[in-house]
Amino acid sequence: MTWWEAVVLGLVQGLTEFLPISSSAHIRVVGELLPGGGDPGAAFTAITQLGTETAVLLYFRRDIVRIVKAWFGALPVGPWKGTVPRSDPDARMGWLIILGSIPIVVLGLLFEDAIETSLRHLAITAAMLAGFGLLLGLADTTGKKTKQLGEMSWRDGILFGLAQALALIPGVSRSGGTITMGLLLGYTREAAARYAFLLAVPAVFGSGLYQLVTAEPTPGAPGAGATALATLVAFGVGFLVIVWFLKLISTRSYWPFVWYRLALAAAIVVLLLTGVLSPLAGAAGA
Repeated sequence: MTWWEAVVLGLVQGLTEFLPISSSAHIRVVGELLPGGGDPGAAFTAITQLGTETAVLLYFRRDIVRIVKAWFGALPVGPWKGTVPRSDPDARMGWLIILGSIPIVVLGLLFEDAIETSLRHLAITAAMLAGFGLLLGLADTTGKKTKQLGEMSWRDGILFGLAQALALIPGVSRSGGTITMGLLLGYTREAAARYAFLLAVPAVFGSGLYQLVTAEPTPGAPGAGATALATLVAFGVGFLVIVWFLKLISTRSYWPFVWYRLALAAAIVVLLLTGVLSPLAGAAGA
């Protein structure tokens, strides 16, 4: 992979990670259309997501610090014992994020081989883009959009987590799945999006760090330099997208993203039928 291909994939990752359009699907397709001509792979995707999640840490730093401090302060043991009531909303949010992160960790480990191979089949990706796009449109149209994050129940926390876990399949979208669930449960557009960003932090950092430690070098996979460059670009672009996206959804619906998902799914099908894309491509060139 050349440096400019790494920049392109970093741009794609940064532009698509926080929008409900599936960054992994875009990386998969754009990676094969580049001169290197191949799927960058699940490990490359997971590691570059560290860049976009670092942007989340920066943007939501005050919220995250407040939640972490309250969670530690509400623990029944340790030097912070009793400094924060167990009923504190931020302490409770900390537990909800932990609870919501369990499904993606368990399912990610159980189906690791399939996630890195068969589930990256572009026919599956196109189907997920279209199917979950329509579900997002339905949720945005029918959801009550009245609940705030402070009203979240333990049941909602589990359902949010299960929705996020579906994003292990390229085409679903981590933010898209979580936001869709939030809208179906009656949360406002902004509340659903903010929680999607916060919930993704432990899962994405866990996945990226796991890949950094365990991924073995494979012939043709993107090198460490290209991956690092793409991750850096993803961070900068991702931060700008967070600012824009949260402003957008405060006044607009999610339907433009629904139509985009349907158009992308159709384009993938056409490119598959014409032989431009391979259903299961090999790794991108180094």
